[in-house]
Amino acid sequence: MAPTIAPVTTSSDFPSTTTVVIIGGGIIGLTAALTLAERNIPVVVLEKGRIAAEQSSRNLGWVRKTSRHAADIPLALAADRLWAQMPTRVGADVGYRQQGIMFVGRTKAQMAMHEGWLKSVAHLSLDSRLLSKREIDSLVPGGVGAWEGGIFTPSDARAEPTLASSAIAKAAMALGVVIVEQCAVRTLQMTAGRVSGVVTERGELRCDHVLLAGGMWSRRFLGNLGVALPTLPLTCSVLRTAPMAGPTEIAVGAPDFSFRKHHDGGFIITQRGKLDAFLTLDHLLLAKQYMPQFRAQRSVLNVSLGKPFMQDLALARRWRDDSITPFERVRIQNPAANPQLNGAAMNNLIAAWPVFEQARIAQAWAGTIDVTPDSNPVIGPIAQIPGLTVATGFSGHGFGTSPAAGHLAADLISEHTPIIDPTPYRFERF
Repeated sequence: MAPTIAPVTTSSDFPSTTTVVIIGGGIIGLTAALTLAERNIPVVVLEKGRIAAEQSSRNLGWVRKTSRHAADIPLALAADRLWAQMPTRVGADVGYRQQGIMFVGRTKAQMAMHEGWLKSVAHLSLDSRLLSKREIDSLVPGGVGAWEGGIFTPSDARAEPTLASSAIAKAAMALGVVIVEQCAVRTLQMTAGRVSGVVTERGELRCDHVLLAGGMWSRRFLGNLGVALPTLPLTCSVLRTAPMAGPTEIAVGAPDFSFRKHHDGGFIITQRGKLDAFLTLDHLLLAKQYMPQFRAQRSVLNVSLGKPFMQDLALARRWRDDSITPFERVRIQNPAANPQLNGAAMNNLIAAWPVFEQARIAQAWAGTIDVTPDSNPVIGPIAQIPGLTVATGFSGHGFGTSPAAGHLAADLISEHTPIIDPTPYRFERF
């Protein structure tokens, strides 16, 4: 059962022209739309299903710098600043709480990874620090885990996926952004070798620029245009408890579970050590590019071949602009939660913090993450299609960095000075 998103009433009208069309009503597209609207640039957001109904509302809500690639830290730092400003900016509570994130390790090898990361970002002057077992027990009392140590970043935070996108969408609409749901974009219109509009299931819409922020669907959309974006899907299962007395406001990640406080007083929990990797044709097509990542992360991948392979195979990879597209056939990607993974997460968590024995499961769901070969997103123009910018492939980090990622995409579109150096996110790196 998918999380319940704060309701938003979007437009029933379909405009004929605008300056920027954003494909995808997830949190990246919405933050880009808000930033552009604050610059008085007309924007239309087109969403094939409902805004934020896929991974934007299904993620864990972590806003973190810890364990990110050093090249990705500037984006995370910019996101920290923008998340802190977001409640004032949108005039609503988005659940942002800067209570810190802690990772704990059971072995010297696990701690060596945290130590190595800390050294790799030493030049960035973060507030991250290593913890002893005694410090873990002090910060998160009531635990009985045999921890070797941990790492803690007090300035890391959390926000609520079911609140944030809706609040951002409402603020953007108040500034004139038009959001149209249940309207799939089929392809681009080109004039003199440059984007001049989009073709949708409801007709054509002229524009000067397009931002593709389609999450896991971006690869298929670009593939129909002859552009090869290397992303693969992974599925994360999540559960939410009913309100309960918990050990901390700090979000905690262990090798085989994680938890963080939910705004209603419950906890969001996942099996951090396992993701479902349902094989698709793309896994075969991109196997060579992903082999280093697969070797490094094989232990956390629950690889299987089954129904998802056939479902994916049934969706077209090429289509005409007058054809029904995959985006109309699957309005909302809604994978079932894996009860084995969620059960293991709860058991592992209870073994470490027995207070969770009292937890009552209120809801469980799953979401599909679009992962790139280097686990960093693509944010930038597509050179072979002038007028097209993409912001996609966030590899499970999109929600946390979304205010800065959407801001960066808006900067590139409107030719403002970029909020951070966009070089690490260039499409051409692949």
